[in-house]
Amino acid sequence: MANQASEGNKEFELRGVHHVALVCEDMARTVDFYTNVLGMPLTKTIDLPGGMGQHFFFDMGGGNALAFFWFPESPPKAPGVAAPARQVGEGSIATAHGSMNHIAFDVAPEKMEEYRERLVAKGIEVTEIVNHDNSPMQASAEVTDDVYVRSMYFWDPDGIMLEFAAWTREIGPDEAGLEGVGPAEKEEYLAKQGEFLAMLKKHAEKKS
Repeated sequence: MANQASEGNKEFELRGVHHVALVCEDMARTVDFYTNVLGMPLTKTIDLPGGMGQHFFFDMGGGNALAFFWFPESPPKAPGVAAPARQVGEGSIATAHGSMNHIAFDVAPEKMEEYRERLVAKGIEVTEIVNHDNSPMQASAEVTDDVYVRSMYFWDPDGIMLEFAAWTREIGPDEAGLEGVGPAEKEEYLAKQGEFLAMLKKHAEKKS
């Protein structure tokens, strides 16, 4: 998707993501999921020297690779620290500083419904398709002119949050105007979050 607000990197001629490297508990299980469920070809397998583990690469399209390490000494997974403890729409998806919150795979907009049906048919628990927009709730029940990306979310066998995402329109030059926040705004944002989550809970209780 062309981004009207970006003129490209003026410092380095980056060509996108070469690979993202994650860590799994069971490499055989990971190979089964990413090749047989998501259809990614396994392109390179490495036994690290001195019993340090394994490093496998999968082709995720567009000239990009998804890689996994298996380390014999890795600590167990830590939901809410290294990966979200909840699915999108179920509460906070916060993770630790320096963690990778989720990975989103780019798919064609016209394939979203079909791909969700395929995941469900494979026994994968997947969210409904979310139409992200600029409204206060940042989601629309319908695909409107304001919707900029559509997403669905699911887990891999290690609890890594995955997303299928599809851009639906050009991003305008006025859509990158927010200033970044940090520790100084922490309490303000936690207060807003508490109010927001309470509202969501009340809404869910009314629906049930």
